[in-house]
Amino acid sequence: MTHYADDLIRLFDAEFAARHNTRLVRGSSEPVYLPADAETPFHRIVFAHGYFTSGLHEIAHWCVAGPERRLQVDFGYWYAPDGRSRDQQRVFESVEIKPQALEWIFSVAAGHRFRVSTDNLSGDGPFDPESFKRNVQEEVFRRLREGLPERAHQFTDALIRHYRPGLVLTADLFRLDDL
Repeated sequence: MTHYADDLIRLFDAEFAARHNTRLVRGSSEPVYLPADAETPFHRIVFAHGYFTSGLHEIAHWCVAGPERRLQVDFGYWYAPDGRSRDQQRVFESVEIKPQALEWIFSVAAGHRFRVSTDNLSGDGPFDPESFKRNVQEEVFRRLREGLPERAHQFTDALIRHYRPGLVLTADLFRLDDL
């Protein structure tokens, strides 16, 4: 199955541009969320280099962010780049569990490979990526039991309709050995 960034943009914008005044935008460098301002009348989820996976990840962050956060650049979150200390990595992982769980759900809905990301290749290790993977998987299972947030549910349905009509998301689709 082929996954194009233009399809992702079209699917996202069809679901959310009008109701949430938010567009998905292909970027040329690092991802960023930009709220509407005097120059641009709509909110922008800018994903890195037109990468499909980056688009899914940034949409997941948007789905997690509440109304106040969606009025702030990058949702008002702190981000330390690659090379984080152990403590910084723990904080990073604690805020990444929910969006990475949603990204995994989106990836399965689209039939696209998902890789959990600790995003810290040159950090102050050692880290336990297996523990983080299990935490992300547990969040997926929780979401499958309790239901997805409204926007995440809407986007998941759009992905399934486009890529995998008839798919029913079940826990057996989210195995750690696939990561």
